[in-house]
Amino acid sequence: MDQISYIDLGVLVLYFGAMLAMGSYFARRAKSTEQYFVGGRAYPGWLIGVSLFGATISSITFVAYPADAFKTAYVRYIICITLPIAVFVATRYFVPFFRRGKITSVFEYLEGRFGPGTRLYGASVFVLAQCIRISMIQFLVALLMARLTGWSVPACILIGGVITAYYTIVGGMEAVIWTDFVQSAILTLGGLLILGTIFIKLPDGVSQFFAVGWADGKFSFSQLNAQGELQPIGWGFSLSEKTVFMLLIVGLFQWLAEYSTNQENIQKYCASKSAHDARSAMWICCWTCVPTWGYFMLVGTGLYVFYKQFPDPMVQEMLTGARKAEEILPYFIKTQLPVGLSGIVIAAVLAAAMSSMSSAMNSISAVAITDVYKRHLAKNRDDKHYVLVAKLLTLVSSVIMILGAFWLYRSQSQTLQDRWTELQSIVAGGLLGLYMLGFFTTRGDGRAVAIGILFAVTWSALISLSGLDLLPANLSSFIKANFESYYTGIASNVAMFVVGYGMSFLLPKRRRDLTNLTVWTQNDEPLT
Repeated sequence: MDQISYIDLGVLVLYFGAMLAMGSYFARRAKSTEQYFVGGRAYPGWLIGVSLFGATISSITFVAYPADAFKTAYVRYIICITLPIAVFVATRYFVPFFRRGKITSVFEYLEGRFGPGTRLYGASVFVLAQCIRISMIQFLVALLMARLTGWSVPACILIGGVITAYYTIVGGMEAVIWTDFVQSAILTLGGLLILGTIFIKLPDGVSQFFAVGWADGKFSFSQLNAQGELQPIGWGFSLSEKTVFMLLIVGLFQWLAEYSTNQENIQKYCASKSAHDARSAMWICCWTCVPTWGYFMLVGTGLYVFYKQFPDPMVQEMLTGARKAEEILPYFIKTQLPVGLSGIVIAAVLAAAMSSMSSAMNSISAVAITDVYKRHLAKNRDDKHYVLVAKLLTLVSSVIMILGAFWLYRSQSQTLQDRWTELQSIVAGGLLGLYMLGFFTTRGDGRAVAIGILFAVTWSALISLSGLDLLPANLSSFIKANFESYYTGIASNVAMFVVGYGMSFLLPKRRRDLTNLTVWTQNDEPLT
């Protein structure tokens, strides 16, 4: 592959240099755990909102969404449009639980509600899942960077991993938030450049884009059938196939989990200077993410229309499945964007990935310190000690990320992303149901939720194992025929809630003080 031009290389060097400089600047201010993990809880809502946006719009958005719309249509976008409903619920019901207690980790709530064992379970699952996730993100973005620059994959893993690790380790949450802000601007600019280039190069511009896309059904809620043709999905209730209604439910469950159980998000809106700012941040993130996801779907449609006007044998292979559809955006960037602009777009792809990885690494450190180290291993140490250990744990997470990415590269598995999806559904099974049981009922304790968790994880494992054909053939066939794997998260969370709630009636009741731990037992103290 051709090496990157000197002008594009200069753009990347400027971007990397800015990230390193910001990390060095904020290193002088991260002197306490309060500053390192939540930035002194002093940030305005607009800044936290942009930071949430930057972490949410990952490299998956930048690459997978256009690939989906290019090859199929807008089925994936159905999940996205339920975000406003989830944010409404989160701002109304979830914020009080996390703001009133001035928590650092989302799992602190679980100890107050269900006991220390449940808190340790949630924290351990989160750290494990995030370590796997950041390794996957680093690996995938390194592959993409290698295609765009001509550098080796190991070199791309090291460059991206080391720079992200540096500013996250030394600067803490403040560096994460401000680099997210810069990265959000870059990834937005990069996305605009791609679609703008398509419009300019099409003979009839925007009108051709909409005319061809509409005529070919690219704006519909459709998926490919066995003959490789677009076929609209149904609208009603079903557990055996994708429908619009069921995907809306999937999206609602997904986003409720993001804003009630995801440490990355909750840690940031706990860093806001007031409850009002936290709520503003969540709405800013919502009203920037939803159109951005839609925009990147439009980019995919634009790529389809562009290559229908200018046929390319390699692109045709991406449409037919001979090559992966995810190659379409890197191919367009490499072959169609002028020198200089391609450097900006490459920086945008990196920005999307690095904002997600830095937020994840800081949240791993926050959970490991708050829920495990400070709670169980080293109580009553001074804050200077905890900050030092926090930086060491962030370093450890970055080393795991880089080594994990190297392992994924050397394994050359074709099913890595599928395996990660299956593992995620198992380790995170039931967490939303657990928090909903805590927030919206006064029933249950550590014993009841332990049984609920067991049911949820067992169900997720059955679905995952059937998808990998590791169960008896008859059982795997029955599950596949009657249950769409997209709905695994829904089923496991419902199982967690129902079983946990039911067991609370069967087990001997233990009296606990639930003040400010459920929606029914909140006092009238104003939020800060």
